[in-house]
Amino acid sequence: MAQIDAFFKLMNEQGASDLHMMAGMPPILRIRGEMEPVKYKVMGNEALKAMLYEICPEEKIKVFEETGDMDFGYEIPNLARYRCNFFEQKNGVGAVFREIPSKILTCDQLLMPSVVGKLSQLPKGMVVVTGPTGSGKSTTLAAIVDEANRTRKHHILTVEDPIEFVHVPQKAIINHREVGTHTRSFAAALRGALREDPDIILVGEMRDLETVALSMEAAMTGHLVFATLHTLNASKTVDRMIEIFPASQQEQVRSTLADALRAVLSQTLFKRRDIKGRVAALEILICTAAVRNLIREAKTFQIPSAMQTGKKYGMQTLDDAIMDLLKKTWISPEDAYMYSTEKAKFVGFLKKPPIDFTEV
Repeated sequence: MAQIDAFFKLMNEQGASDLHMMAGMPPILRIRGEMEPVKYKVMGNEALKAMLYEICPEEKIKVFEETGDMDFGYEIPNLARYRCNFFEQKNGVGAVFREIPSKILTCDQLLMPSVVGKLSQLPKGMVVVTGPTGSGKSTTLAAIVDEANRTRKHHILTVEDPIEFVHVPQKAIINHREVGTHTRSFAAALRGALREDPDIILVGEMRDLETVALSMEAAMTGHLVFATLHTLNASKTVDRMIEIFPASQQEQVRSTLADALRAVLSQTLFKRRDIKGRVAALEILICTAAVRNLIREAKTFQIPSAMQTGKKYGMQTLDDAIMDLLKKTWISPEDAYMYSTEKAKFVGFLKKPPIDFTEV
């Protein structure tokens, strides 16, 4: 057993999502979104490096020493998988570990709206899940892919950096590919995927123009593509996917995206106030004919209005989702106010409205 495994077990017992280890500091856990130091000695650079290198593949150590940062996956059987990131910092080496539970929760267990699970049954097109780092995008995608795995006799191909949730084939067959280990890049894997007879493709992250272009191409050629992007809401997601292309191509890309896109889920995680744990508030955009026209005509600023009028299709704005959680008393008024878009809707729930100079 590696020395660091004891920290992973502590992390699991405490219900922490992340473990931070940095030279010159004691280990720190992120529990329900907040940093909690572990009662352990301050670690020196060489001692920490020895502990980290114990679980790191040799080829990854070489990459880390050449570049100063690196990602890989690590698994403790019968406990969990971990997404590992090593980086150089002022005091020496540092690392952050995100726990990937071995059990994949269903959309129902995650308290997702019913339309989220239905996305797994789409015949083709693109579904994008967005949100800041640590907002639960991978967990949501895993639940959707799990639904497809249990209900569809198809080929599912995942491309991630590194592999996070591992799906056991049920009705579907599943191949997991890791960037840097099984393929050179997301783009290279997507080019190859079109010759590997997939029905469903999961793209861990659309990082660049080529990956976005190939993901749209796959969606337009009869595949169902799930992907993640670091944006804050549905309309900004559409804008980002268009603006990543040169201006001369954007009109054509706008038309292609309007045809390819099926849904955008933008989520924010909240700490539960009634029980231990966290819950996601989802902004949901379903690409109806009206939404497609807004994308084609460069009127994405009207998408929030389309979500308000499209509730019968399962659409909802982030503020509506937050208000629903607040009325259930699952989240605090302070958190609701902090993460909302139209803050005036939530001021009345606060005992003492905060002074936010950015809202003046």
